[in-house]
Amino acid sequence: MFDFQPTLTGALLELRPLVPDDWDALYAVASDPLIWAMHPMRERHQAPVFRAFFDDALGDRGGLVARDRADGRVIGFSRYSERFAGPGEVEIGWTFLARDRWGGRWNREMKALMLGHAFATYRTVLFRIGEENLRSRRAVEKIGGVLTDRMQTTTVGDRAIRHVTYAIGRDGFGAGPPGAPAPQP
Repeated sequence: MFDFQPTLTGALLELRPLVPDDWDALYAVASDPLIWAMHPMRERHQAPVFRAFFDDALGDRGGLVARDRADGRVIGFSRYSERFAGPGEVEIGWTFLARDRWGGRWNREMKALMLGHAFATYRTVLFRIGEENLRSRRAVEKIGGVLTDRMQTTTVGDRAIRHVTYAIGRDGFGAGPPGAPAPQP
């Protein structure tokens, strides 16, 4: 049985299960509007919109809070889910990091930890990303994500949001794009 909320520890960060008491620390990070500038839900920095995101993550029971190992500060979030996955698949998504942790190292370590954990159970990990979210798409490509032909359109309010899907297979884990260093689980 897959543990959707493990504690995973790397050199830079620790991922641990999301709990209701994480609201203040996580919203302190998420309230930065620049984090959401390319995201389909650009208003997620607003407290009521983030509250819906937070409550959905609690209900899905796959949320992980990212904490900086050096200073203990909450710096972001990611999540496992089977909501949009098929047999033998799990999704990693809903990820965000504080802007002072942008630039690759933190996201790479977060994803390497999560992928290593997922591949103990699943053959394929999916990443659904807003079609216009080029920053997230590039980040997933850097860790070896391959664009699939899966597209999904969801409606939020009166807006249609298109998502593309990237995949990384268990067999390709660690390969990444040519010339990229292999992630360490």
